[in-house]
Amino acid sequence: MSCEEILKAVFPHLEGRDLATCMLVCKQWLEIAQDDYFWKCLCAKRWPSICKQPSPPTLSYQKLFKTFYKRQQTRTLLPPRLSFNDLEFYIDIWTEEKLMFSEVVPGPVLKKGTWTPPTGICDVLRFHLASPDYKMTLPMQPRFNIPLGQTVSVSVLVGRKDSKKVACIINKSVFDYIDRSTYRALAFDYLDFSPAHPFVSGIRAWISLLFMDHGNEGVIDVFGIELDFCDAANSEDQVLWLLDMLDWK
Repeated sequence: MSCEEILKAVFPHLEGRDLATCMLVCKQWLEIAQDDYFWKCLCAKRWPSICKQPSPPTLSYQKLFKTFYKRQQTRTLLPPRLSFNDLEFYIDIWTEEKLMFSEVVPGPVLKKGTWTPPTGICDVLRFHLASPDYKMTLPMQPRFNIPLGQTVSVSVLVGRKDSKKVACIINKSVFDYIDRSTYRALAFDYLDFSPAHPFVSGIRAWISLLFMDHGNEGVIDVFGIELDFCDAANSEDQVLWLLDMLDWK
């Protein structure tokens, strides 16, 4: 058998990465490996139905395979149109029907890293707050105590100073879970997005009460709050893009 015949017998059994490597060996190998039949064999292994047509749905099977054989890399975000300087957050917290905290918080104050947690917090919570995951935190001034067993709820609205519009982040949600391992009480709500983004849904905003032990075992000492969007937004730019897509009214 000639060298060309051997290559034509071997190439259909190679994986895509190996076939692409063979194209770099020499001009003869390149010309043989460019035969679309070999790339059709690769496509047939991964997408059998697409090879039932008499011709490829794209320019060639080689192009099809190289385009879709692996996941696309995460694209770099464009700079967000919003900045925290444009935003104000309206945060209200109730125990039962008593208002415990009510503040208008400027966007730059809520940004990550603008305050230092108090001494005496547990190590797990300290490590959590120091983790690289993006989260917005705010100290409670003055701090307040909450008896365990009381219903505690929270609302968070955000306003845009540039357009004079408001959107809802959390609408009177209840802190219905206390994580004793990290000393956080958690509440969440699903974000409402603009009709301009009809396929974006199911993203939750989480807010946590950060607390320490109190002298009374039935009471928690709240010293701060944390707002984050979990895996949906893990950087300042991602948070700003997410907020920009809300249903502003």
